[in-house]
Amino acid sequence: MNTIFTVFKREFFGYFRSPVAYVLLAGFHLLAAAMTFFVGGFFRSGTASLEPFFTFVPWMFIILVPAAAMRLWAEERRAGTIELMFTLPITTTAAVIGKFLAAWAFITIAIVLTFPFALTVGYLGSPDWGVIITSYLGSILMAAAYLGICSLASAFTRNQVIAFVFGFFACLVLTLLGWSVFSNLLNAIFPVPVVDALSNFSFTTHFESMTRGLIDLRSIVFFVSLTAFSLLVNILVLER
Repeated sequence: MNTIFTVFKREFFGYFRSPVAYVLLAGFHLLAAAMTFFVGGFFRSGTASLEPFFTFVPWMFIILVPAAAMRLWAEERRAGTIELMFTLPITTTAAVIGKFLAAWAFITIAIVLTFPFALTVGYLGSPDWGVIITSYLGSILMAAAYLGICSLASAFTRNQVIAFVFGFFACLVLTLLGWSVFSNLLNAIFPVPVVDALSNFSFTTHFESMTRGLIDLRSIVFFVSLTAFSLLVNILVLER
């Protein structure tokens, strides 16, 4: 546990020693505000709900999470510090988990800092706070699954841009699989049972159940399992 905390502390505070972290946070919140209040039609809906915000959360994560994760291992490879790291009394598992937790904490901060949106909704009306809380919980769990995949993408290359592109497209595919428009296109090519099976591997499919105020055990298991599997493969890639 001590080694995990050491890696976590190094990586987490490393975000805030760079202006990139502040640019990411500012960009995410500007995008979130634009999507919620303008594109999502918050004021036109006439209801006290954060549904416009949470509708766009999976799509915003496609940019935020790869940008936050691209440096995790690619930068270590580029700078040659990955060899130094593993000469220290730190196991690969501890390094992977420590880096993952640091990036997850950073993304969680980005999510939590959007809570003024909820306070705005509460000021303007009487929202269903149970739905808002489960939606935030789903957002944090979904961010972990996105991050697991993007961390794995970063482990394959020493170039941060390539790591971002790999993570971006992997997350994009897993998001599109649950989008109704994309599913309709797939129905023209594949049988309906195949399309339904593919949609079960989508982030949006499992996230939508939590944005309805349901703590769906299947969705929680999906996000946790996908995160754990990605981290396991990440460890195996680094050890090879």
